[in-house]
Amino acid sequence: MIRLETILTPGRSHVSVPGTSKEAVLQHIAEIAAADLPGHDAQSIFESLLAREKLGSTGFGNGIAIPHCRLSGSKEPLSVLCHLQTPVDFDSLDGAPVDLIFVLLVPEAATEQHLELLRQIAAMLDKADMRDHLRHATTSRELHQIVIDAQSGQ
Repeated sequence: MIRLETILTPGRSHVSVPGTSKEAVLQHIAEIAAADLPGHDAQSIFESLLAREKLGSTGFGNGIAIPHCRLSGSKEPLSVLCHLQTPVDFDSLDGAPVDLIFVLLVPEAATEQHLELLRQIAAMLDKADMRDHLRHATTSRELHQIVIDAQSGQ
């Protein structure tokens, strides 16, 4: 079973991310992801994330969103975690703006893997104390370590 700690790096964990809209935040995230995805540029990643959002918002409530999509030509899953400077409207189920965004990008054929990783992310972010810890992280390394500790049961 693949685990989150294998697809999220400190370099893809960011605090105080700027953004004034869902689109601006997704564009920023696409740029972060593109740096670690050979053969994919930020624009194609952004368009894939936006296409998924058009199917239905990935804003789940409690200030969290889990944008996710499949990327053709991608070999391994990749994740990006961002805590925003200012919450943005994400068309969330509860109508609340989003400040925690956990992005999942998976290979086109990774159906079971995709679902398992989404389950792990949703289960982790469903816990109020976990969301609070993530929101209080002051550095990218700390944000990343909170996820690692949660995955290892610490």
